[in-house]
Amino acid sequence: MKQVRAYRYRIRPTTEQKENLERTFGCARFVFNKLLEEKLEHYKLTKKTLKNTPAHLKKEFPWLKEVDSLALCNAQIHLERAFKNFFRDPGKVGFPRFKSRKWSKRTYTTNCVNRNLRLEGNLLRLPKVGWVKVVLHRQIPENCELKSVTVRRMPSGKYYVSFLCEYERNVVLVEPRQKNVVGLDFSMKSLFVPSEGESPEYPRFFRKSLEKLSRAQRKLSRCQKGSRNREKQRKRVAILHEHIANQRKDFLHKLSAQIANAQDAVCVEDLDMKAMSSALHFGKSVHDNAWGFFLRMLEYKLGDRGKALVRIDRMFPSSKKCSSCGAVRKTLTLSERTYICPECGNVMDRDVNAARNIRTEGLRILFAG
Repeated sequence: MKQVRAYRYRIRPTTEQKENLERTFGCARFVFNKLLEEKLEHYKLTKKTLKNTPAHLKKEFPWLKEVDSLALCNAQIHLERAFKNFFRDPGKVGFPRFKSRKWSKRTYTTNCVNRNLRLEGNLLRLPKVGWVKVVLHRQIPENCELKSVTVRRMPSGKYYVSFLCEYERNVVLVEPRQKNVVGLDFSMKSLFVPSEGESPEYPRFFRKSLEKLSRAQRKLSRCQKGSRNREKQRKRVAILHEHIANQRKDFLHKLSAQIANAQDAVCVEDLDMKAMSSALHFGKSVHDNAWGFFLRMLEYKLGDRGKALVRIDRMFPSSKKCSSCGAVRKTLTLSERTYICPECGNVMDRDVNAARNIRTEGLRILFAG
């Protein structure tokens, strides 16, 4: 079975190459905005959708020929996908918006056609840009076929590329053993509480850097708009945000790999993190934990090893149910951190009790299917 996977690396372009990349970013953004404008005007007149391409724009704006043509084609594809996603689920996905040139995160995608994209050693050949130095911190597997490359400039000013590769996936499914199945209950303090073992003690990187980030942000707010000092300070704030994100990503990658190697299956609760972040001023703690990001990592790493991630319905009473006798309490406030069963008298930590209930329910789903 063929699947795709992305590999992300940092690149170090020269000054001339940076100018070419910035030109491509701008042209891709221009094409996206121009095609969106044409669609809106056509719909106002005819009440029908317009299938337009960037071909006619090159006649009107000849400078579009200076950049990679596939980058412009992908801008059109991204716009069509944005409309498709909106009409499929208008309540969840917003209407396509114009892209601002002031947005500091810029990107474009180009496809691999007739070996126009080549990776030789630590050098990547990009159309209309040339050979760019890549920081290869890990090797791409030999059985992967390169399909496309996405170039991205972060707000910190660093450039990255993402290689989208197709490969043949041959996974041997692991028969789960009951003793190697763990339940994880979400915890704002330690990321999660397992049904057996110790919590990972999440470092809470954002909280640790909050004071330093606040000082940098206050200094940015005092800088005069349009000045060089403001741009320098904006980059300092962006670098600090990127550092926090990289710390979090590194920790979650290592933790998810450790769990995927040790367990045959992992059971978790399917929580609504967006609703949780907006309730009771929990926003910073919920976003700092990045629970959803952690689950995505855990799911694909378990899948690569032939293992399963079992999601429990969010309406399942994991906290109110006794993991010993199965009795369900009618009420349980958030301040009660110790679970006391009114039926059997079981006394234990609230989160551990919930994790064991999640594991029991996950085992039922796993072996019933």
